[in-house]
Amino acid sequence: MPRVPAQLRKRALGMLQGGMRTADVARAINYNARTVRCPRQRYRETGWTADHPRSSRPCAQDWYIRTSHLRDRYRMATTTARITPGMYNPSISAQIVCNRLREAGLRACRPVVRQVLTRLHWQQHRLWAQTHRRWTRQDWQNVLFTDELRFCLTRGDGRNRIYRRRNEHYTETCTLERDRFGEFLRYHALAVVNKYA
Repeated sequence: MPRVPAQLRKRALGMLQGGMRTADVARAINYNARTVRCPRQRYRETGWTADHPRSSRPCAQDWYIRTSHLRDRYRMATTTARITPGMYNPSISAQIVCNRLREAGLRACRPVVRQVLTRLHWQQHRLWAQTHRRWTRQDWQNVLFTDELRFCLTRGDGRNRIYRRRNEHYTETCTLERDRFGEFLRYHALAVVNKYA
């Protein structure tokens, strides 16, 4: 149930005591009728309209979870849950860590894989772009763009991973039979051709 601000809660209670119906009050303050009904019942039973204290994670713990993941982006939520002591329980769950990170705007994503570029690489990229910026269609006709694709007939190309326990190097389930000639490369070439020349 959403928290209603104290000022709005008192205003709703005043409308109810003035004789308005619960549905009309809910429509007037733009909340659900049940949200209006509960503070009214609490006021009848206890004489006050403030919310009951809610148990939640301490702010220091939220700060620790957020900063530890900002410092080490590759840390898993289960690791953080294991080393973060709880307030009432001995440990917190990984789901709590995920929720706190989501509230902080951090989401689990795959890292972007790219080549490491040095300052010399960046300079060469910029120089190439600047020299070819003003090329016309006629200049590009003399260039041949090539590409290669790798096709593997079997999965034994070293890209797949296998999960194994310790000392299971040579068991039958952890070995993979592979053909010697199970892959080939295919080359593509693309050239700019001016049909209307």
